[in-house]
Amino acid sequence: MKPGLALFTSLAALSPVAAQAQSGEATASALFNRLLDNPPALRVFLKAMPKGGDLHNHLGGTPYAEDYLRWAADADLCVDEGGTAIVAPPCPDDRRLRYLGERAPFAFGKLIDAMSTRGLQRGVGTNDASGHTQFFSSFERFGPEAPNTEAGSMVVARQVAAGDRVAYVELTHNPAALIAATLGAATTPLDASSLAAFYDRTMRDAKPIIDRAIAELDAHEAAARKTLACDGARPDPGCGVTIRYLAWGWRDLPPTQAFTSLILAFALADRDPRYVGINIVQPEDWVIALRDYDLHMAMIRFLRQRHPRVHRTLHAGELAFGLVPPAALRDHIAKAIDAGAERIGHGTAIAYEDHAATTMQRMARDHISVEINLSSNDVILGVKGDAHPLRLYRRMGVPVMLSTDDQGILRTDMTNEYLRAAREQGLSYADLKEMARTSLEQAFIAGESLWLDGRIGPLVAPCAGTLTTPECRALAKRSPKAALQLKLEEDFKQFEDVTAPSLINMARP
Repeated sequence: MKPGLALFTSLAALSPVAAQAQSGEATASALFNRLLDNPPALRVFLKAMPKGGDLHNHLGGTPYAEDYLRWAADADLCVDEGGTAIVAPPCPDDRRLRYLGERAPFAFGKLIDAMSTRGLQRGVGTNDASGHTQFFSSFERFGPEAPNTEAGSMVVARQVAAGDRVAYVELTHNPAALIAATLGAATTPLDASSLAAFYDRTMRDAKPIIDRAIAELDAHEAAARKTLACDGARPDPGCGVTIRYLAWGWRDLPPTQAFTSLILAFALADRDPRYVGINIVQPEDWVIALRDYDLHMAMIRFLRQRHPRVHRTLHAGELAFGLVPPAALRDHIAKAIDAGAERIGHGTAIAYEDHAATTMQRMARDHISVEINLSSNDVILGVKGDAHPLRLYRRMGVPVMLSTDDQGILRTDMTNEYLRAAREQGLSYADLKEMARTSLEQAFIAGESLWLDGRIGPLVAPCAGTLTTPECRALAKRSPKAALQLKLEEDFKQFEDVTAPSLINMARP
């Protein structure tokens, strides 16, 4: 008899009171086990499962290519002569995106494959480009920004999260004002000894840049809320998703521009509470990124001292064996932690670091978590299955949670990441539930936690007896973090007591 079926049988044999007490998580877990060999049914189960937060989600990579093409068509933009990128007009009528979408479906499909990893994931062009190259080159093909891109991306991010039962999202996003100021900065020599002087000069001119950035975000958020009818009588479910932002710096620009981007990111996050932290982006294996890695970590250490309130999550160890020389795999994650990373994005190359065990022990001790991106690591790095370090991190006690990275470019969603974790990594229902809880515990959102000492396990005293006590409700009322965590626990109870049992028919032989 299958373990899941045995558990169902044992539950049925209990008295009604005892069965009710044990039926929640046990029933959901038993059903999960019975659906593991049926991916479509397991997806139905996992889509309905509450998933907490998505802490590694780039706003620019969240919309699908079809979204960008719709906005570009509305702006009357064109496709280039090769049929693989959006360009500004003028162009012949047969290269206008309006025409392409309506009358040339194969050309339209070619453009989608060029602007995402859809084709590559199905074998198209695999002899011409790696997943790494296809992924990062996709962004270059978006072309001129259509008027609705920013607000539209926020709409998509909210709707996809709501449909995936994700309650909280940290979107990596820079307003155009920060990007323009970064790219307009002079490229003069800079080293670790001259950071303070450069910082002081840059901050003298930073206020109007930050003012424009905040105004941009205000306008885009207002437009997104209007599209979703968030203030109307029938708001879109996406309105219920809590959104926060991470400002980012560039790691493949000359040092003065890279430092300018990080200064402005920290300054924005220090001033606007919607920005809960910073990150550093662009491929870690590119020439400047590798050459200046230590300098970038020095910049972040410096800015951490000047802006101690700003949280830090850093892409680090987004590398694979053979992608870079062995020396580049030795210590990036350890150095990011030394620079003040509170979370690590990807962390895929941990097994190749010189002191991997010591680093993971430190991460476990200090609650430094890893944002795990299974589809991203597979497509971009070729790391999946047994080669992925997810189970290693878990065995070492490092907090981990699943995230989507650039879900539109990668043609994924959070439910798919949970499905991959279950089927490829062998995670149980209890494991996934713990990771959902961890995502909110590790979120850069203000307030006290529901969990004692910040570790998933015992609850804090006001909630230790039951989550319905006045004291526990008072905690949730004064703490945004605890409020999200309490709602997640309520959602899990509803899922386990009501939704999961309603899906039992999917497990019948």
